[in-house]
Amino acid sequence: MGRRWCRVWLVLGLLLPALAAATTVTATLDRSQVQLGDTVTLNLHVHGASGFGGMPDLTPLASDFDVLGQSQSSNLSIVNGRGSAELVIGVVLRPRRVGTLTIPALTVAGAQTAPLQLAVTPPSAASAAATPDRNVFMQATVTPQGGYVGQQLSYVVRLYYRGDLSRGTIDTPQVDGVALDQVGKDLRYDETRGGRTWHVIERDYALVPQRAGTLTIPALGFQGEALDPNDPDSFFGLGTTVTASTSALSVPVQAAPADWGKTAWLPARALTLTLDGWPTAGTPVRVGQPINLVMHLSAIGLPTAALPSLSLPAVTGAQVYPDQPKTSTASDGPWLAGSRQRAFALVPERAGTLTIPATTVRWFDVTSGKAKMAEIPAHTLTVLPAAGGASASPPGMPAAGATPKPAAPVATTPAPVRTFPWRWIAVASVALWLLSILAWWWQRRRRALLPMPTPARVAPALAPDAAALRRAFDAAVHSGDAGQQLRSLLAWAHAERPAIRQPGELAAALANDAQRRALAALQQRCYGTGGDTGATDLAKAFAHGFAWRRDTLPPDDGLPPLYPFELK
Repeated sequence: MGRRWCRVWLVLGLLLPALAAATTVTATLDRSQVQLGDTVTLNLHVHGASGFGGMPDLTPLASDFDVLGQSQSSNLSIVNGRGSAELVIGVVLRPRRVGTLTIPALTVAGAQTAPLQLAVTPPSAASAAATPDRNVFMQATVTPQGGYVGQQLSYVVRLYYRGDLSRGTIDTPQVDGVALDQVGKDLRYDETRGGRTWHVIERDYALVPQRAGTLTIPALGFQGEALDPNDPDSFFGLGTTVTASTSALSVPVQAAPADWGKTAWLPARALTLTLDGWPTAGTPVRVGQPINLVMHLSAIGLPTAALPSLSLPAVTGAQVYPDQPKTSTASDGPWLAGSRQRAFALVPERAGTLTIPATTVRWFDVTSGKAKMAEIPAHTLTVLPAAGGASASPPGMPAAGATPKPAAPVATTPAPVRTFPWRWIAVASVALWLLSILAWWWQRRRRALLPMPTPARVAPALAPDAAALRRAFDAAVHSGDAGQQLRSLLAWAHAERPAIRQPGELAAALANDAQRRALAALQQRCYGTGGDTGATDLAKAFAHGFAWRRDTLPPDDGLPPLYPFELK
């Protein structure tokens, strides 16, 4: 009996984490705009579907939509020993009226979805008249019908068919002088044209022209097999071969405006630039304490590769240590959504007022045809001295801004004089000095009697400040700024070899040919005579530190350099 209860409790203990997992539900539409008579698919994503007990109540949809069908699909994945289950419920809807319709919140597995908006437009008379009598046809459209070099154009291909297709392929567009990528996955829905219902497969492409002129998009073809339910051979998978094709399209492409200047050409539908991480009001900022800032640049209608690199402007009175950038390209409907993100550590070097200059990005709004400016305004901070580093006022001195008090009258009674045992202190000092001389003489005599091999002189260990400067150099290698790479490399070398201040002195002190070549290539990039592909060689050459020549080891006298300096 006891073993049985132990098994029951063990099973309950294993099931409790799964039962305790919260179920979350999200709702999405495969399209945000349709014509009256078309269908749209509402997808309900149920995450952690252990508590799912059946199909949701779709009664709230009955006022504006006809529910034509439902489907379910599940997905189970295990990552790092943790299992996650997702159930997708597809609901095919047909709008009943024209206008902006609201899909209300639905209760699924004890959780509610967020409301969604769907724009329903009247049926297009032109598209209904253009419907051919065939059972399969194709159409292609370009939006907008003209643009600029570097601007994304939306190229949409739609395949219309009636009945069933057993197989088929749609050609991939091949356009010279254009960067082409498919946006998202194929959409499948139904559409009513000319009083008939068609199944539609929609495929979206992003076209980015690389040169001005007339862009010609050739016709695309489809070839497949259609199944006829009245044909007995269709039962064995033998269908009728069907073909269709689009029309060729021509789009005029303009060059960038002649007065644009030397700034990067960024034609986009929308662009934002932000810098987050500023200290909140009342939070003190002190010398040596880093301020972690995150810059984010995002654009609609531009891929990530077209966005400029992110960097902070030169800040007087602080050092900037950039982190590795993060990039991503998503989709916002038919448009590409490129983004760049980069973190910076801003370390104040002195107390007072610290001003971070404004950062601006000029871009071209293709929807209005005007140049615009995205800006991060200048920011001013008050930097306090380092904790414990402020010097206190000497006793008897008034604080800054305080009104000095009148001095109290001095008493004429002489204070008693305390005598110190100076004689005994002098005797003890002489005795300690004699003992030190005796110990030195005995140690020297012992070395003379027992000679030991002279150990090879080794380079000093990496000091804590040198370790920090090495990390700053590693971060600068990935920034793409050759000047910052050279300054951080010299700062690191100076921390290990104080006598080194110039690139020539560093090259003379290195014993490794690869490091000298990497240093020479870095100097060429600083003066604009080299390419941008030397960062990998630079990081590889100094990955294990400096290879110093033995004759360049600094004298081990423990004294600081006579003229200390700071690399900027």
